[in-house]
Amino acid sequence: MRRRTLVAVCVFATVAVWASDSLGLTTLESGSQSEATAVTAAPGDVVLLPCYSDGSVNPLQTRWLKDGRELEELRVTPGDDPQRRLVVLGDGSLNFRSVAGGDEGVYRCEATLPGNVTWRARVVLQVANIPSRHPDCSWHLAGDPTEVFFSCTWPDCYPDPMLIWSQHQDADLERPGHVLASNVTSVLQVSINRSLLAQGHTLRCVAQHLKLVGGLNRTCSFTLDEPHPQISPLVWAQEGSNMTLVCTETASVPPANTTWRRAAEVAPLTPSAKYILSQDGSAYSLTIVNVSRDDEGDYFCQSENPLALRQTDVYLKIRGSSDYTGAVVGIFIAALIVGLSAVAAKVLFANRHRICLGGPFGPLDEDRGDVLSLVDSDEDQIFQAIPRLPPITEPHPTTMVQIHRLPSGDQEDAGNQSTREEPQQLVNL
Repeated sequence: MRRRTLVAVCVFATVAVWASDSLGLTTLESGSQSEATAVTAAPGDVVLLPCYSDGSVNPLQTRWLKDGRELEELRVTPGDDPQRRLVVLGDGSLNFRSVAGGDEGVYRCEATLPGNVTWRARVVLQVANIPSRHPDCSWHLAGDPTEVFFSCTWPDCYPDPMLIWSQHQDADLERPGHVLASNVTSVLQVSINRSLLAQGHTLRCVAQHLKLVGGLNRTCSFTLDEPHPQISPLVWAQEGSNMTLVCTETASVPPANTTWRRAAEVAPLTPSAKYILSQDGSAYSLTIVNVSRDDEGDYFCQSENPLALRQTDVYLKIRGSSDYTGAVVGIFIAALIVGLSAVAAKVLFANRHRICLGGPFGPLDEDRGDVLSLVDSDEDQIFQAIPRLPPITEPHPTTMVQIHRLPSGDQEDAGNQSTREEPQQLVNL
């Protein structure tokens, strides 16, 4: 693996006497805080932070501090454990065999030189960091409702990347789009008039960095789509209970801001003792605590994104305890009527023969086997099985009905040839 070696060189043109005491000790400092040497390295690079650059003199003792705190593990003499990642060399320099994340900071060297002279130097080490994730694209409305802010953020990146916002007429990002803004920063924001946005347009943020392997860039984008909130149009609730209204919105790109409103109120509803607002993915819930008749009415679920504002409404109907009582009584009466109708129909069906013959209701005691024979009084010939009827004195033809009793199966006997005569009943029709 190829690694770079970076050496920080201090500038000593501003070296000055900082302090002296009665013991003859002199303290020198390399430059001011604003003139501290800065070194930028990538993870894995070899870096050398110098302390005293006069090659003819080596410090008698060297002490390194990072962000104001002494690094105890660096207090070694030349030749001690050369395989360590951090080593203080003979000239007092701090050697990083392989820079890693977390090594960045302000380093201060304090070296004791021959002649009881103390030397101080400052070096700022900056370790390049490329986040593994892509930039984050977001949006919000400006003070002017016709303007929309799009923001691209790529935090924890060092040094700052080049961020570029561009607009494309469709989702084909291979073709170059219109560049809206670009800058070397970790956060880039651009303002766009809503009239310039349309369904299907794509807004893309590209993050470029010299440390990206192969020149591959990181991106985030929006392919704009209008919101379409959905909710049931009518909901019933029992007075005194808690009622939850749920609105779903899944089509909006970028994700829409969804709020709840009442028909008589302009401002969106906010969490309170009466209303509980929650979100679970694409479901936005409004819970009304202890509903009453005053809570009855229209509630609007409103979703807004850079393209458009869409809303849908639900009507909340409140039932009182008396409403339930009347409903129960009505259901009981309806069930009673249906039951009585079924019983009456069954009785009529069971006595259908009696009804046709004009007999009384009730169960049949026996199968009488009566037969009705229609006889025309003007006929001369009558079947032998039926005795002749007496003459009728009435001048106009009359139909007579004669009832005969037919023998049942258990009364018939193959050995008995005698027949039993039944009394005849004549009915004049």
